[in-house]
Amino acid sequence: MSGSNIFGEIRRMARTSGAVGGIAARVAGARVFGIQTDKSAHAQDLRTILGGLKGPLMKVAQFLSTVPDALPAEYAAELAQLQSNAPAMGWAFVRRRMASELGPDWQSRFTTFGHEAAAAASLGQVHRATLPDGTDVACKLQYPDMPSTVEADLRQLRLAMAIYHRMDNAIQHEEIYKELAERLREELDYEREAAQMRLYGLMLAAHPTVHVPRPIPAYSTKRLLTMTWLDGRPLMQRLAEDPPQEERNRMAEALFRAWYVPFYHFGVIHGDPHLGNYQVRADASVNLLDFGAIRVFPAKFVRGVIDLFEAVRDHDDDRAHHAYETWGFTDLSREKMDVLNMWARFLYEPLIDDRVRRISETDDPMFGREVAERVHAGLKRTGGVKPPREFVLMDRSAIGLGGVFLRLRAELNWSRLFNELIADFDEQRLADRQAAALAEAGVPPAT
Repeated sequence: MSGSNIFGEIRRMARTSGAVGGIAARVAGARVFGIQTDKSAHAQDLRTILGGLKGPLMKVAQFLSTVPDALPAEYAAELAQLQSNAPAMGWAFVRRRMASELGPDWQSRFTTFGHEAAAAASLGQVHRATLPDGTDVACKLQYPDMPSTVEADLRQLRLAMAIYHRMDNAIQHEEIYKELAERLREELDYEREAAQMRLYGLMLAAHPTVHVPRPIPAYSTKRLLTMTWLDGRPLMQRLAEDPPQEERNRMAEALFRAWYVPFYHFGVIHGDPHLGNYQVRADASVNLLDFGAIRVFPAKFVRGVIDLFEAVRDHDDDRAHHAYETWGFTDLSREKMDVLNMWARFLYEPLIDDRVRRISETDDPMFGREVAERVHAGLKRTGGVKPPREFVLMDRSAIGLGGVFLRLRAELNWSRLFNELIADFDEQRLADRQAAALAEAGVPPAT
């Protein structure tokens, strides 16, 4: 590690360790000694700090806010509000980054280049530009010192998770941490993201309601990703206008296909389904954005996901046990499996019910949290569980996308959509299709 990276990491540690460590200490005081603290205020402080830092710890917070009981409820609720709205860095940074990636004459390679960021998020910010051939593009520039930032944040995350585990061992976090660490490190490589963007363009080419940007290789590096500009509006902006039910349904069906066609047909999932990664077009089709957190699964795992759905549908405990083992759960007693099945029934219930309905038919926004709390209590009673790495992004995606469908108030036959996707599923056909798509897109193996 270079001297500048070391100092960057030290600065980062100084800015985050007090926030994370202090909040962890307050949680410990509440759990161990019964000290009463204003958790909601501390959680709001943490969200403000993480958003201002613009770092991957903000992305991790978004992620953990959707994993049941990975964080206390007060922190999960507050951190769930983090979206792609961090403050952008100024023009001086933009000039330095663009010159370092494309050379000192970089501006001559564009007809126009916006001085103000069109969007800013945890790892980089986006500027709109025009190429000499008239193509409108989005240029995503990675913030400075991000490798050292990621490593410092991951150390803080490991500390915070270890402290929480000592207070509450219902969920063992080792594999969750490993999965988060690997995905975050991959997100630093914009050449990998460009390949994953090409992969999504291939997988969704037959689905006109989902639009994927196209990367521009001659204008992209490991820290600069240039892609075609997609016109669209943020999903939440359109929802604020209270669109008609038919439009809500079209948006929801497009998002359903955007996430689950790649998984059930190619074994690939987009692991970051928060609201900042969706745009809506005038015809209610959607733009899919941000391809840094992508997970490729073996065909056997996809078969296990379908097996669990069918086991829950058919009340088949033996098949459910086999499915959990396929997912990677080990030492799973029947009692512990019964607890996990509560969560599986909660997630699969809309897919089993063959009729037009909302994704959740209760108006209680805390219903999912209550189910998670019952699962948590059951796992604690039965000795805890160690979720496999493969579980992490699957659970994240299911909950994140379910939350979007709740906000859309979409009314669809979810069961019919799902069963159309898995009809005639064949492991070997998926494996062959996956290998061909990965090779054509040039996606490198996972690190």
